[in-house]
Amino acid sequence: MSGLYQRVPGRQRAQQQVPLNQIPGEENPIFLPLDAKYDWLLVKIWVRSSDFHVHQTITHLLCTHLVSEVFGIAMYHQLPAVHPIFKLLVAHVRFTIAINTKAREQLICKFGLFDEANATGGGGHVQMVQRAMKDLTYASLCFPTAIKARGMESTEDIPYYFYRDDGLLVWEAIQMFTSEVVGIYYESDQVVEEDQELQDFVKDVYVYGMRGKKASGFPKSLKSREKLSEYLTVVIFTASVQHAAVNFGQYDWCSWIPNAPPTMCAPLPKAKGVVNTEQIVDTLPDRGRSCWHLGAVWALSQFQDNELFLGMYPEEHFIEKPVKEAMARFCKNLDAIVSVIAERNKNKKLPYYYLSPDRIPNSVAI
Repeated sequence: MSGLYQRVPGRQRAQQQVPLNQIPGEENPIFLPLDAKYDWLLVKIWVRSSDFHVHQTITHLLCTHLVSEVFGIAMYHQLPAVHPIFKLLVAHVRFTIAINTKAREQLICKFGLFDEANATGGGGHVQMVQRAMKDLTYASLCFPTAIKARGMESTEDIPYYFYRDDGLLVWEAIQMFTSEVVGIYYESDQVVEEDQELQDFVKDVYVYGMRGKKASGFPKSLKSREKLSEYLTVVIFTASVQHAAVNFGQYDWCSWIPNAPPTMCAPLPKAKGVVNTEQIVDTLPDRGRSCWHLGAVWALSQFQDNELFLGMYPEEHFIEKPVKEAMARFCKNLDAIVSVIAERNKNKKLPYYYLSPDRIPNSVAI
């Protein structure tokens, strides 16, 4: 983890920075599984703490909340309410701007939850987002492409990877749905190119959301029905499926503090063979920060009382019969995926249900 720093709050809130790197040295041993039991346990906890910050700040906050807000704001800026793409996407930006505003006021603001409980508080989380923006690409939001980029596409070499398996099923269902809707309103690629409001929407995302960075791979315009369908699938998938995958399991995986410490209260050991259980306990967050953390991951993992799940469109923005028929087919495909996942999870000691469509909210709303 070369170049990464973990802010270490002491019991009196004294702050220091501890380098986490992979360059061995006299005061920086490289720990291995064959080392003493408690040495290895403590360094694994440090890795889990670092992973928690990457997950919370980049995978969750940036790549679902903030990206979905970019799509939402561009949609409201450029698409009139009668535009078919507005009608298609509006359910998938429901409450997103509101929940992100609340996060800025209570969580990632000065003296907010991040400052109170997380090692990346005090501005570290902002730096992490800024650095991650340099690597954020359109391709990373295209689920099949992202899976291949990680070398995780082979079901034979890597079986039981349910995030991949379930995610691909839902991606395909969404893409089939968006393709149908695009086919209804756009008779040809030329019609896509000539839709100025649509092109302004896409350009808004590129110019203002991605700051006009060519390296991001975000399109400045769309020139075919196929590319439009892919783009709409990215918007819907990011706001619904990807957010569900990284958000609603947080209490399950992060409520056991050693598995996801929000901060560490003592420096890394500088020698091998010196760690004991007392040192591990002293390194973990104190009761106050642990309570802040537990409250946050519990709240983030709850569905709303009036939650709308994938495929639910109660406001009926569309009145055209072909679109309603496409919606019905979409719901039928999602129901089939629910059945496949339920059957797969039967008799499993550790079922994976986060990407079952009946548990995927339409939008980033928590």
